[in-house]
Amino acid sequence: MSNRWLGAIISKTPPTITAPVDGEGGSASGAWSISSQANYQALGTWPKPLIAGQLWSWGRNTYGQLGINDITNRSSPNQVGSLTAWANIAAGENHTIALKTDGTLWTWGLGNSGALGLGNTTYYSSPKQVGSLTTWLKIAGGNFHTIAIKTDGTLWTWGAGGNGKLGLGNRTSYSSPNQVGVLTTWQTISGGEQHTVAVKTNGTLWSWGANAVGQLGLGNTTAYSSPKQVGALTTWLKVSCGSYFTHAVKTDGTLWAWGQNSSGESGLGNITNYSSPKQVGSLATWSNVAGDYTFTLAIKTDGTIWTWGSNSFGQLGLGNITDYSSPKQVGALTTWSKIANGWFGPRVIKTDGTLWVWGYNAQGQLGLNNRTYYSSPKQVGALTTWKRVASNDYFVLAIKSP
Repeated sequence: MSNRWLGAIISKTPPTITAPVDGEGGSASGAWSISSQANYQALGTWPKPLIAGQLWSWGRNTYGQLGINDITNRSSPNQVGSLTAWANIAAGENHTIALKTDGTLWTWGLGNSGALGLGNTTYYSSPKQVGSLTTWLKIAGGNFHTIAIKTDGTLWTWGAGGNGKLGLGNRTSYSSPNQVGVLTTWQTISGGEQHTVAVKTNGTLWSWGANAVGQLGLGNTTAYSSPKQVGALTTWLKVSCGSYFTHAVKTDGTLWAWGQNSSGESGLGNITNYSSPKQVGSLATWSNVAGDYTFTLAIKTDGTIWTWGSNSFGQLGLGNITDYSSPKQVGALTTWSKIANGWFGPRVIKTDGTLWVWGYNAQGQLGLNNRTYYSSPKQVGALTTWKRVASNDYFVLAIKSP
């Protein structure tokens, strides 16, 4: 799920917008409602993401997913090339997707099933451009598949097509981008282990792919190979796929969950699977959410961070290894800003630009120059220039200011 700005629920004061803006193309001063954010985005008045920074990576590198021209694991951040024009990043299971400020799309890592979109199934340990287009806007990675939105609002997928997760009406794998339907109204995307979920500019929610535990939210366990609308609401804003579960935030700031819940990863106070959206608590102050494997983290509009689900490696950041099936606050700070979730460990940027991690660390994915597990947040280095972070299967990517 792509990172976005933090908003507030109660304010009539419009923001002062500066461009380029951080997060979804920018940052806004002053409190601004989540609903207003959605309306501005739907009208297309937000500029493209224009963050221009250096790209860094660390963790597992078995397939070259770190992009540093080898397959050696790294336990501390290493720069990917020398360019300072990286704008956005996303991580698949063992592959990386990135955008430059010129709108070009780049991939590297495991090319199995064509996940890199390069017309083959070859592994690459350094960035390779996907075609020659300069119109790519948003990206997401799943398990051996990739999802992207262009500036014209069209949706494109490629890679492994098992369970229909590419949304192309079949279960065929493709090694180059293919358009999903003909619509030009796609806004937000996220990929799970075997399913994909997206939000359109009209606030409707759509899902497709595997559905054995109800992760599509359609009230059944039937798999679908083309997009299906989840209910009839037009108030969905953000979505995040875990491995076999899904979370979404509505424009009113409420948080909803469905799918697998064996470790309490849905945050509903139980371990029951649900095949349709269920509200997580009653609060309307959620800003962003990120799920991966069997745990979840989320940020509220007050800048606090919350976690729940499995906790065998301390990935909830609560100083213990106890599982929780409902949200628990990590510390008391109100300065958390951007989140990403990897297998058994979050990666979070604070408002001061510092980067923090915790949880599982067998491949050095915490970036702390060791392989020690931590059950509470630890800062990666001392830099205050981190802008974006992405993570998936034991590796991390981050963009920082030059």
